[in-house]
Formats: sequence, structure tokens, C-alpha cells
Amino acid sequence: MVKLTASDKADLVKKAACVRKKIVETICEGKGGHLGGALSCTDILVTLYFKILRLDPKHPQWDERDRFVLSAGHKCLALYATMALRGYFKEEELSSYATLDSPFPGHPDRHKLPGIEANTGSLGHGLAIGGGMALAGKMDGKKWKVYVLLGDGEIAEGSVWESAAAASHHKLDNLVAIVDRNKLQIQGPTREVMDMEPLAEKWRVFGWQVREIDGHNFDEIFTALSDIPVKKDYPTVIIANTIKGKGLSFAEDNYKFHQWQPTPEDCKRALAEMKKLEGV
Repeated sequence: MVKLTASDKADLVKKAACVRKKIVETICEGKGGHLGGALSCTDILVTLYFKILRLDPKHPQWDERDRFVLSAGHKCLALYATMALRGYFKEEELSSYATLDSPFPGHPDRHKLPGIEANTGSLGHGLAIGGGMALAGKMDGKKWKVYVLLGDGEIAEGSVWESAAAASHHKLDNLVAIVDRNKLQIQGPTREVMDMEPLAEKWRVFGWQVREIDGHNFDEIFTALSDIPVKKDYPTVIIANTIKGKGLSFAEDNYKFHQWQPTPEDCKRALAEMKKLEGV
């Protein structure tokens, strides 16, 4: 079993705090944005980009890179902030977020920002895109892997399960789906909007290897992502249990912060909390 060193874990904790702070700063500067899901998937993205993915920020189209698809495209602020920290672009460039012709729109656009693998945001499409990439990689004899992050509200889309069936049929053991299971979506709790339980068993029935983890525990995230493929010829899904709005006390586990349009007072309070978090 691959484990993080204590120093690596401490480094990831600090990087995640920086990313969360940048998410809040960007939303406050732009006067709105998708907050809750961006904060819930931050620890997963930081671990991926700093410890798992084979990539080169200076050569984002490197052929041997691993591919990452943010299927839940509205969580893009977590991706943008993580990519900035990883060196894809300067952090201050994010100040143009969601403005006209910005390379940082409200959903990722591969034509505007190097390092984005696919245009996403129309929910339910990312796993199909990632599956296609993984199949192409298999056919070409490539060693890289494809990672797809989905929201747990998103997996109510039928296209997700069509893609899951296709991935199993084609034995895509180079494909990893990660479900950001924060248990909330824009209308409320996922169990009330569209109950997908028993979630792990559904994936197993579709022919996937399943791992369930604490999506805020860096040891568990790293170990799960390092153990790929879990079984030869089988795709893997990691169900990461997370907290929507993680790191911001008044937003945690509250679906009303799925999309946030903060007041100046909200921002003052939020940024004060982020400053304390960054000092951990």
C-alpha cells in the first residue's frame, strides 16, 4: 500500500488551504460563482495535480500526460485555482474569471485555457468523454490514465450509466471515475431530489471496481488514487465522501451555497476564515 509521508501530507494541507482561499477571493471579486462543490472537491484535485497525474504545466499537450476531465464543470474554480498553483498560469490571471472573453469562464473551455481536456458543464457527459479518451489510449497502447470527477447530483443522469456500462464492456482499466459525494445539489439533498442508493452496489453491478473513501483525508485519497487499476480489465470508481462548502463554516453542508452571490459583509467574514485556514 502506497502512503504519503508526513511532510507530503502537510504540504497538501497547505496547498488545499491556498486553493480554498483563492476560490473565495475569486468569487468575491467577481461577485458570484459556484462555491459549495468547488470547496468539496478541493482536496481531491490538489492530490491529483500534485501527487498523482503525470503532467507538464509548461507543455500541457504532452502526449504522454494523464488526462483529467472535470465532468461537474460548475466546480471549475477549484480546478482553475489548483492549476494556477501547479504552474499552468499566473494566479493573478484568475481575476478575469467569468468576464467577457476570459480564459476562465463559468465552465471549463479547452479552446480558451491550455490544460483543460474537455468542455464540460452540461452534466452527464464527462464520463463518456473520459471513456472515449481511455478507449483511444488502450487502442494506441498508451500508458496514461484518464480521471473523471463527477458530482453526486450529476450521476442521476442516464448518460452516466450508459458510459459506465460501455467502460466495463471495453475493459477500461485505465479509467478512473471519482464521485464527489457531498450529498447535496442545487435543489437540496440528493436523497430527496433523486436517491441513487445503494450507490456503491450500482457501480459494482455495472462492472466497476469500487473504493469508498473520506474525500478530505489526504492519506485515503492518495492511497486510493495510487492503486490503479484496482483489478486488471476493470474500470475503477472512487466514491469520495465530502462536505459541500468544506472549509467555510457558514457554507458547510448547506445546499444554498451551491451557487453564491456574496455581500461585502459575507466576503469579509469568509476571507477572514480563509486567512486562518491558510495559517494551519
